[in-house]
Parts: sequence; structure tokens; C-alpha cells
Amino acid sequence: MTETERAVDDAERAREQGGGQGRLTRRWRRLRPSARASEPVPRRWVRDEFGVLLVLGLLIAGIGIPYPDFLDTNNLLSTAHNSVYISLMACGMVFALSMREVDLSVGGTYAMCLVVGALLIRDGTAPWLAVPVMLATGIALGVFNALVTTLLALPSFIVTLGTLMLFRGVGLALADGKQITDLPLNDSFFTFAGGDPGGVPFALWVLLAVIVVLTVVLSRTRFGARVRAIGSNPDAAAFSGIPVVRTRIQALALSGLTTACAAALALAFYGAGDPTLGQGYELQAIAACIIGGTPLAGGRGSVVGAVAGAMILSVVASGLVFFEVPINWTSFATGGVILVAVAADSALRRTGRRRR
Repeated sequence: MTETERAVDDAERAREQGGGQGRLTRRWRRLRPSARASEPVPRRWVRDEFGVLLVLGLLIAGIGIPYPDFLDTNNLLSTAHNSVYISLMACGMVFALSMREVDLSVGGTYAMCLVVGALLIRDGTAPWLAVPVMLATGIALGVFNALVTTLLALPSFIVTLGTLMLFRGVGLALADGKQITDLPLNDSFFTFAGGDPGGVPFALWVLLAVIVVLTVVLSRTRFGARVRAIGSNPDAAAFSGIPVVRTRIQALALSGLTTACAAALALAFYGAGDPTLGQGYELQAIAACIIGGTPLAGGRGSVVGAVAGAMILSVVASGLVFFEVPINWTSFATGGVILVAVAADSALRRTGRRRR
């Protein structure tokens, strides 16, 4: 049992006994990143992510054996690139779901940040200078979600459902309902960030960096421990002195940041600001997280698993083209694969727990 789990357990016992809050607060403040993981990171990573990675590998093999062209390097890179935007959203969503929050606004945030960046560039702002503005916009929208959730004492599911439409509506209004074009496509922002440096799409390099950073943040930092502790037991976490409101603001701001990052990469790749992009992305991001082992009940999460879940969705979409599945059956097939992937990963986790 980790120090975080002991602090939460002690909080529950202290609440029943009517005291001990100061002692628990002091214990929480003494937590060090190194004290929160009693198991070596590689061993825990293999255990937690093995199931979804195995499903991803089997899917790729299952499509590649009858259709060898699917395993072509260019096709695999294209398939991976198609998943980048959902993957980045899912990376931030993991933190929200891990503390029992849901951010349904990411689709609207994505569209609004895309429009903001495109308008700035069209009106003369250097493309690279527009990126920080897009990122700041995403953070501000995430903080707005957290503040409304806190001040109105409403579930984040309800609040972000409303802001999903609110943010998308603002994006449509700013763009006048039209695609924003006439951007300087010869600028290095579009040729480099929207290109393939080293033979690999730039967006994949960014995704790899985000995976590494956020995996460390979730598993090895005090913020990550707070997120998981709140998700395990919000009342006990608050009683033990964990700043629940501040952590909620930080988690939803992080979700907005990764979504804005996805919008910046999309703007560089597409070379235009389309306010209609991102529809349905919020559900795909949540599905990717759940496939990757982050439960809606909170308490734990996996950044690597969420990205693998997004990759599974992209592989399925690409594989359906090779199998010549009619477009009307695409959603049905994708939903079926999601259920199978979640069931397989759950079975592997139960088997692993029984063995331990």
C-alpha cells in the first residue's frame, strides 16, 4: 500500500473516530514522489498497459495478415497520425476521469482554439506566436469549466455538456460559420509542424513527448497522487487536507491544454481553420481512456493506455477500409471492437489480480 492510500485510509478511520485531521494533513504534506510508488515503474507499467497493448497488436496483425499493404510503413504512420488529435485529448482526459470528473467540452474547445489560431494568423500574427495564444485559450476554457463546476456545485458532466455547445458556438460565430483560409502556408509553422521531419509526422513527435511527460506527472508527482487520491475517495481526500478544488482546476486546465495542443497541430497540418472540426471527439477521447484502463469510477488512470485506446480506434477505422465494410456499418463495427477491447483488457486484469 502506498503512502497516498494509507493517508486516505487513515482519513476514513479518523472521520469515523471524529478527529485526526491535522495529523493527516501533516502526513499528506510529507508525501514525496518517490514514496508513492512501492513497485518499480517498469513492472507496474507492463502490468497495467499489457492488456490494451496486446489488443492493439492483435488488431494490427489481424488486419495485416490478410492485407499486407496495411503493414506498409507509410500506412502505419498515417494511421498513427490520424489518432494524434484524439490521443492528445485522451491524455488530458485521463486526469479528469481519474478524479471522477468528465470533460465533455473538448470537442468545442478544440474547434474554438483552432478558429482563434487561424484568425490570428490570417490577421497578420506570426504563426509560431499564435500557438501560445491557442494554448492559453485552451487552459482558460478548462479553468472556466472547473470554476463553473465548483461555484454552481454541479457535476462536471453537466457543466461541460453545456460548455461543449457554448465553445463550439463561439468558434462558429468567430469564423462566421465558414472555413478560415488564406493562411501563409509557406511559413515554417505549416511546413515543419505540419510536415514529416525525420520521415515521421511532427505531430507524432509531440505526442510521444506528451506521453512521457504526463505519464511521469500522473505516476510520480504530488499532483498525480492528489488526482488519484481524490478519485479513490473524494470525501476522505478532502478530510485529509487535499486541496480538491485546486486539483480540479488544475486537472481540467490540463485537459484544455492538451486539447489546444491538438488544435495547434491540426491547424498546422490542415492549413485552415474549420469551426466544424472536432464533432464527436469528446466521446472518442473518453472511449480511448476507458479502453486504456481508466475507469469512470476514478482512482487510477493510464496515459499510455489512453493513447493505445485511441490507436485502436484509428486502426479499426483504417482496417474497415481494407475490409471494404460499407460506411453505414462503420459505427457498428467500431462500437463492437470497443466492447471486445474493454472486455479483453478487463479479463487480463482480473487474471493478473488472481495470480498476485
